[in-house]
Amino acid sequence: MKILIADDHRLVIEAVKAKLSEIEAGIDFVLAMSVEELLASASDDLDLAVIDLNMPGAEGQAHIDEIRRRHPAVPVIVLSGYEDPAVMRSALERGVLGFIPKAYSPEVMLSAVRLVLAGGVYVPPMMLSSLPPGVVAGIPAAGTAASDAAAAARGSAAAAAQTLEHLRKVLTERQVEVLQLLSQGKPNKLIGRALGISEGTVKIHLAAIFRALNVRNRTEAVVAAQTLTEA
Repeated sequence: MKILIADDHRLVIEAVKAKLSEIEAGIDFVLAMSVEELLASASDDLDLAVIDLNMPGAEGQAHIDEIRRRHPAVPVIVLSGYEDPAVMRSALERGVLGFIPKAYSPEVMLSAVRLVLAGGVYVPPMMLSSLPPGVVAGIPAAGTAASDAAAAARGSAAAAAQTLEHLRKVLTERQVEVLQLLSQGKPNKLIGRALGISEGTVKIHLAAIFRALNVRNRTEAVVAAQTLTEA
């Protein structure tokens, strides 16, 4: 497997590289710290490109457009400090297959990358803020081709509403809220603080969520919630 990581902070690059190394042994990483390096190092044999928006030489999202134009079959994920839903939507409509805010945990990033590599599209929960509380990120793409991404992104609100409907059939409203915060990479303490409940109560809700979704841990719970629209 060959993965390109483009970011202007070496520390971020090394952290992302270390986490993505868990996908499988022997991944060949290609690194870029500017748009110039990104365009020079990208190639059609990449299995994935993880690209920052704000890096030297970037003009808006023009470098994303250029990578998509030059290498349309390469799956692209944006990893960015931006948390504006409009920016996320713009990137997804350009054909990227995922938008991961840098504020998210490494485990959520890894789950999102696995989803994209499996042929899905990762949409962060904050993009779906116009929907009722409890919406969980992630919508399966119609296929593995990158050209499917824009259509999938445009249908994100409807897909998220469908996900929420499925979740409410197997979880309580409070458990759905816990799962939403879990999908954002928040630890139990912060989940409890956000919902006004104790950390012990959060653990009880998580145990119930794991049973209901037939999963073993936090990461599997997020992935399971993402794929409920296939049910």
